[in-house]
Amino acid sequence: MRRSPVAALRGYLLGGVPSRRGCLAAHPVATRPALVGWRLPGAVLVRALHAAPEATATPSRPPAVPLRKQLKDEAKQAKKQGKKKSKGESQVVEGWELTVGIEIHAQLNTSRKLFSSAITSFNDEPNSHVALFDVAMPGSHPLLQEDILPPAIRAALALNCDVQRPSGYQITQYYEPLARNGHITLRARDGIAPEDGESVAVGIKQIQLEQDTAKTLAQTGNVHWLDFNRVGVPLIEIITEPHIHHPRTAAIFVRKVQLLLNTVDSCVSGMETGGLRADVNVSVRRTDGSTRELGTRTEIKNLSTIKAIEDAIIAERDRQIRELEAGGVIAGETRGWTLGSKETRRLRGKEGEVDYRYMPDPDIAPLVIGDDLVEHLRTSLAVLPDVEMDRLVDEFGLTSKDALSLITLDMGARIEYFYRVLDSLDAKIRAEFAPSTLPDLKSYSTLAGNWIIHELGRLTTYKAGPLALGELSFTPDGECPQVPASELSQLLYHLYRKHITGKVAKELLVSIYLGELEGGVLQAINVNDLWFKEISEQEYSALADAAMEGEEKVLQVFVEYEKFPQGKLMYLVGKMMRLGPTERIDPATAEGIVRQRVEAMREP
Repeated sequence: MRRSPVAALRGYLLGGVPSRRGCLAAHPVATRPALVGWRLPGAVLVRALHAAPEATATPSRPPAVPLRKQLKDEAKQAKKQGKKKSKGESQVVEGWELTVGIEIHAQLNTSRKLFSSAITSFNDEPNSHVALFDVAMPGSHPLLQEDILPPAIRAALALNCDVQRPSGYQITQYYEPLARNGHITLRARDGIAPEDGESVAVGIKQIQLEQDTAKTLAQTGNVHWLDFNRVGVPLIEIITEPHIHHPRTAAIFVRKVQLLLNTVDSCVSGMETGGLRADVNVSVRRTDGSTRELGTRTEIKNLSTIKAIEDAIIAERDRQIRELEAGGVIAGETRGWTLGSKETRRLRGKEGEVDYRYMPDPDIAPLVIGDDLVEHLRTSLAVLPDVEMDRLVDEFGLTSKDALSLITLDMGARIEYFYRVLDSLDAKIRAEFAPSTLPDLKSYSTLAGNWIIHELGRLTTYKAGPLALGELSFTPDGECPQVPASELSQLLYHLYRKHITGKVAKELLVSIYLGELEGGVLQAINVNDLWFKEISEQEYSALADAAMEGEEKVLQVFVEYEKFPQGKLMYLVGKMMRLGPTERIDPATAEGIVRQRVEAMREP
């Protein structure tokens, strides 16, 4: 029998489209129905890119839809039909109180392991960085690597903890952990659950040093290989008090801790690269006063994303409530979570303190941390995120959401890029204006923030089409090879001074990103005559009259409104832009003229 082309098989298996050739053409074949709940959103797009030309011409196939857009549309549709309860509606269950405690395991930024001189590298050959003590060879002894202390102490200070003297390790944590009695404050702008109000304080019970374990590599035939490169890698374990009562706040807490540890250079990477993991302890009790003690807790291990933390807590909370309402009891146990699942799963019974067998290790020398070291690290600590946020919001006028994005993106390098661009832009503006006429800093710092977060971000999203295959990289000191700070500041200067339009600026940004501007921004504007030639005030007025003509229903809204109808205003501005020469109209000026007209309609 003739072999079917790969493109034809793909079309049949993924799209239910039978081949027009071979045996399938000779016999009528019913189109395979779509599998319920199973779909490859990107399959059409893959075929369009890789199949033979004749295979892509089948008229019955739907047009390609980007995966991100499809998921967004499906979420909107589900919400509209009420199929899924939103996260905002899942923060509380009437009649029940949720209590959450969290244990965060974060890898310290060190080059050596905790008790051996083997290096902490994980991308090399398996078992290539293993000392005798790492695999507990007889006769080997632990030797503390002092390099682990500064990042660990910086973490403790960032979390407002008291560093202990003397200090211990995980195997001796019952007696003397590294640090105790800390706290961090989560604010509404961090994204906590609305039920927590403007802020919530979460206590840090203790922080201790610990070691990572080997990596298991599953093989066929029920065989497992062990890579000991990770054994002995230094971690800190951060243990909270049970002060969290909403799933979203728990997730935000972990995100905030990750940000703090990165800011003070304590940890090498975040959850996305395996450098930080969270275990959450979940319990529920009724709010009718029938139970004074906290409910029996279960522990969900090794949550590796911020989303997984919130989803897993919601799922486990709901499971416990269902069990209790059915007359059952909650067993203290360790449970697991798989991304995309709806339920937690039992892993094993929960260990008690006796199972850990805490005892001093006679082979580990006492660790005494001097006050001078702690004070030196305290005074040299980096600016913490809350202080940075306050500055970005109060001094530079950014929204809390944009400020948080700048701080968290690219492991802190994006905020350094922002300062570099803004310093250059500020110097250009100060050189042009006298001190008495100098524009407000916020008027152009917000412009810089918006472009650095949103316009740069669009370069690598699906909206950029083929450009999305590229990426943006940032050096730790705040430079971007694809869009140098000097080029972006020059671009924003001309945009801010209204020398060019926003449309032209966006096109120039793409050219910078693609490396097409050989002579720089200014030369490109001159050579291509891209200067903004704004229409006159009389032309603006005439366009406003034309845009408002025949819009009696829209204009009536401006007479009767209780809350100003900004959307209707922008509708008129958009119409005005379409009626005139778009490349010569400043949208802000057009908006101001239309606003004056509609506000005058309410005057007696």
